[in-house]
Amino acid sequence: MTNPYQLANEAADELRVRSGVDSYDVAIVLGSGWKEGAAALGAPFAEVATGTLRGFVAPTVVGHAGQILSLKVAAKTVALVSGRVHLYEGNTADQVAHPVRTVIAAGARTVVLTNACGGIDPSVAAGSVVLIRDHINLTATSPMEGAAPPEPYGSRFVDLTDLYSARLRAAARAAAPELTEGVYAGFRGPHYETPAEVAMARTMGATLVGMSTVLEAIAARHMGAEVLGLGLVSNLAAGVAQTPLNHLEVLEAGQQAAGSLGELLARLLPVI
Repeated sequence: MTNPYQLANEAADELRVRSGVDSYDVAIVLGSGWKEGAAALGAPFAEVATGTLRGFVAPTVVGHAGQILSLKVAAKTVALVSGRVHLYEGNTADQVAHPVRTVIAAGARTVVLTNACGGIDPSVAAGSVVLIRDHINLTATSPMEGAAPPEPYGSRFVDLTDLYSARLRAAARAAAPELTEGVYAGFRGPHYETPAEVAMARTMGATLVGMSTVLEAIAARHMGAEVLGLGLVSNLAAGVAQTPLNHLEVLEAGQQAAGSLGELLARLLPVI
């Protein structure tokens, strides 16, 4: 089998040809609801369907279209990755991490991982964006499983002490002082967490819950990229609020917050 790093390099070469971009500066992975906000950054000069790139699997979740959009923002060449895939769609950890590995192989040294998440802290209202300070991986897997990474990649035993870059978080807070910080607990899904699981996550120190981000963050850090995580609180998690949970409210939260999400990304890109 082709190793995931070779596959990412091959996909990166294809992305360069199709986009006309020799090297990206920043990559932003668009979580549920974030694509509408990213539209405020401007019109892309290239759109590449991820189905044309080696190793990509098609997303099956409403709100995730398989594209990589290229645009210029604040003199930086930015890749917007629209079409995140998840473990719960039947994918492996390597398939989940492949888009991030590809854009890093195509030059991006800064990776912004966005998501829609459930809030555990009732003082953080739905529609708020939270800086991810750290995460708890409850998916029972890792993109570092399997064969050891080949040369010149580092050890599979990657240090995650500064996984969500303190430098980038400080820059983000300076540009957007309204941002608070939280800890993201990544579950496997696709079902929503039970109230007991949310209570467990709270006891462990989490303030946010979701079904993405953690595997991409690990893979990005292993490849030497700096990671910034942004969670849009789309709803309060099970047991925190008594209302039923559904995916439509996740998408609606993104649509309602689209203007502020775009404005936030426009403020952050010049400083990260």
